[in-house]
Amino acid sequence: MDELERQIRQRLKDDFDHYAGRCLRIIDKDGKECALTLNRAQRYVHTRLEQQLTELGKVRALILKGRQQGCSTYVGGRYYWKVTHRRGARCYILTHEDPATQNLFGMVKRYHDNMPGAVKPTTGAANANELKFALLDGGYRVGTAGAKATGRSQTLQLFHGSEVAFWPHAETHAAGVMQAIADAPGTEVILESTANGIGNFFHKKWQEAERGGTDYQAIFVPWFWQDEYRKDPPPEFTLDDNEREYAARTGCDDAQMCWRRQKTSDLNNDPSLFMQEYPATAAEAFQNSGHDAFIPAALVARARKFTAAANGPLVIGFDPAWTGNDRHALARRRGRKLIKVEYRKGLDTMGAAGWLKQVIDAEAPARVFIDVGGVGAGVYDRLSEMGYGDIVAPINFGSAPLEPPLLDELGKGNGGPANRRAEIWLKSKQWLEDPAGADIPDEDVLQADACGPSYKYDSSTRLLLEKKEDMRRRGVISPDGWDAVALTFAEPVGSSRFNRRIDYPDMGYA
Repeated sequence: MDELERQIRQRLKDDFDHYAGRCLRIIDKDGKECALTLNRAQRYVHTRLEQQLTELGKVRALILKGRQQGCSTYVGGRYYWKVTHRRGARCYILTHEDPATQNLFGMVKRYHDNMPGAVKPTTGAANANELKFALLDGGYRVGTAGAKATGRSQTLQLFHGSEVAFWPHAETHAAGVMQAIADAPGTEVILESTANGIGNFFHKKWQEAERGGTDYQAIFVPWFWQDEYRKDPPPEFTLDDNEREYAARTGCDDAQMCWRRQKTSDLNNDPSLFMQEYPATAAEAFQNSGHDAFIPAALVARARKFTAAANGPLVIGFDPAWTGNDRHALARRRGRKLIKVEYRKGLDTMGAAGWLKQVIDAEAPARVFIDVGGVGAGVYDRLSEMGYGDIVAPINFGSAPLEPPLLDELGKGNGGPANRRAEIWLKSKQWLEDPAGADIPDEDVLQADACGPSYKYDSSTRLLLEKKEDMRRRGVISPDGWDAVALTFAEPVGSSRFNRRIDYPDMGYA
């Protein structure tokens, strides 16, 4: 091998983008064979995975995407590249149904059959679901998630779970195959899927990854990154009010909106089904969950793209953790701008009080509202003992509303919120609805919290929010972040309490 050939081979080994365009062949959506040229979604996923590999030494990722965005094609190519460029690498792909298994293996087989001879490995064995590379002591296998666990007896370095949200018995399959993957440098686990409602294994893993505290990273790919998801609009094409709002917050042009309208029509004119199949945000993908969210996703999505100045007093809401999996959440708001929601885990009462003390000393809020219905009572008591009684205020979610109840003509209760939690969530919803606009961080995890609880009315038509325990039973994590945001609306905070400190050089406050 001369120096030029060595350099060529080395680049093919080190640069997947370069390798894919020269060595991997696919069948495109028009049925034509062509080189694998990475699209925007694939390039984004590749960048995120390579960054994690550099920082963590391994890959643990969940990919949430819309239909036919090329993620399985990318992962299949990535793993063929890795298996054929190192010794002892074994890859396993697990899909949700037999046709998908056959399609993915057929794709990998096409990679192998069309591989240039100079870099094509010798095949030791090949059958309907396996390629073995004898000289490399590695291989590539596929399987279908059925009634029994699969992959348990193997030793794997690379695992690709395809359409995980649709696996039957997903927890059993995941537990089995994960035992075959060592927690070692260079190993990779990639779980990808379109959404399939909430409460399933993929949704739970996604929630965990979004909130941190796990090796898995959450990677979302919006539908409008696909160049082919466009349709030339006819001359008379105009957007309705909802479409204009959607286009404004996503940046979609008329050709993309025309495609979206046609695809929605194909999906029985069901906008919620389009959002599940072709989401613009991760929170949108999971919102088609069989329940009515108290705060509609569209309100939150609009606020994520709105810009407002941070005017008025700094108000903080603090929602303490209830269980080991919950987070302490701290929200900062000034007027129409929600500046930041911050989370911490693993703090006891003294640790939570110490965190709040540091924030109060550094940022001088006008008011700090603390949920004291549970462990927060100790946090409030400790801060009061330390001399912050004029700043902190206790809020009991289960207590009666602050404002007088609505009465009918006979003086009986008729509507309004049933308790303090419903009252402050209602105020946060009204804040989002205000025509003046509200500005919140552009974060999927915050939208998921805001849109998490359902609602109902009692016999006196009073508003009741879904309890956290009931949310957990249907597989939804406690909405700690928006509980903290709602707490900033617990009581009116006038400007007279403001300006205890007027300079916020490090926090970006006006």
